[in-house]
Amino acid sequence: MKRFVLAAIAAVALGGAAYADTIKVGVIGPFSGPFALQGKNFKAGIDAYMAINGKKVGNDEVEVIYRDVPQADPAQSKALAQELVVKEKVQYLAGFYFTPDAMAVTPILKQANVPMVIFNAATSAIVTKSPLVVRTSFTTWQTSTPIAKVAYDAGVKKVISVVSDYGPGVDAENAFKAGFEKQGGEVVQAIRMPLSTNDFSPIMQRIKDSGAQGVFAFLPSGPTTLGFVKAYNENGLKSAGIKLFAPGDLTQESDLPALGDAALGMQTTFHYAISHDSPENKAFVAAADKAIGNPAELTFPAVGAFDGMHVIYKMIEATGGKQDAQKAVDAVKGLSWVSPRGPVTIDAESRHITQNIYLREVAKGSDGKYYNKEIQTFEKQGDPGLAAAK
Repeated sequence: MKRFVLAAIAAVALGGAAYADTIKVGVIGPFSGPFALQGKNFKAGIDAYMAINGKKVGNDEVEVIYRDVPQADPAQSKALAQELVVKEKVQYLAGFYFTPDAMAVTPILKQANVPMVIFNAATSAIVTKSPLVVRTSFTTWQTSTPIAKVAYDAGVKKVISVVSDYGPGVDAENAFKAGFEKQGGEVVQAIRMPLSTNDFSPIMQRIKDSGAQGVFAFLPSGPTTLGFVKAYNENGLKSAGIKLFAPGDLTQESDLPALGDAALGMQTTFHYAISHDSPENKAFVAAADKAIGNPAELTFPAVGAFDGMHVIYKMIEATGGKQDAQKAVDAVKGLSWVSPRGPVTIDAESRHITQNIYLREVAKGSDGKYYNKEIQTFEKQGDPGLAAAK
């Protein structure tokens, strides 16, 4: 069966879809289940981009085909990617909320002659698995390194690290530890939790018992982050003065109403906030709000998808609609533009996005709505984790 699939992929690659009237983009993500909101944001970002820029590149129509992976499932992701390439004849693969799903697909890219544009999956090493991978989201090294300096500058010298036990979590743990120890701080204990963890009370007790002044946390955005932040407040850690430091996954905008006043003042570092003040972001948010239907559901994966479509459009333009994965990827190496998040560049060597990382604080607007207020900018941040990944 495996030989048949690879042979079919090879046939598609050789036959190509040269100068096709329709360029198909296959998007894999969580469109149902506990992380469905993230998939909904993928689609909102795609729809927003096409609403602003049209559905054609030159004479070619762009068609997006969606496939659902409700939660991390590498085998299903690979099977769906093969189906998209063989049956649907997609020329581009995109999406991928979870790292294991993206990793599982990289081995088929070369023979399929198809690039992969990652809208979210945040482990540094993914781009090293194939020269046909480009990422428009972020990595947890990128977003977790600056918060280490923020924590130390806040007077916290001892921290306990608590992360989900998978690629991005391990990256976040290592990034924070490296940054915090460089400042002169100490990570007194490192806890890795199974991805399926939903009862955080025992973790909160371990944090209390550690004697740490602060906790660094990373979990994938969704029900897990909401549950963790609630447990932090309800178990008395905030009232005890144990400070919480994290990348922005823990305060995604769609969770802020549920967290309420308990989240006020919480600081995170991240690549994007819906409140970012720029003309490009205002245009994006207006289009994405319309696409998603409920503006309260708009959150960061939408901007990864929006910028991912920008990269795919540039690839289609550079290849004239012809199926040539390497030429498509080469065309966007070094590509710079002004994203809704600010100025960005696809690094020519790593094929990962260089961008500003912002320190944000949860605030309450005059309209009574909670938002992430940008208070400091760490400019032109690459991915320090790529050195560790090689």
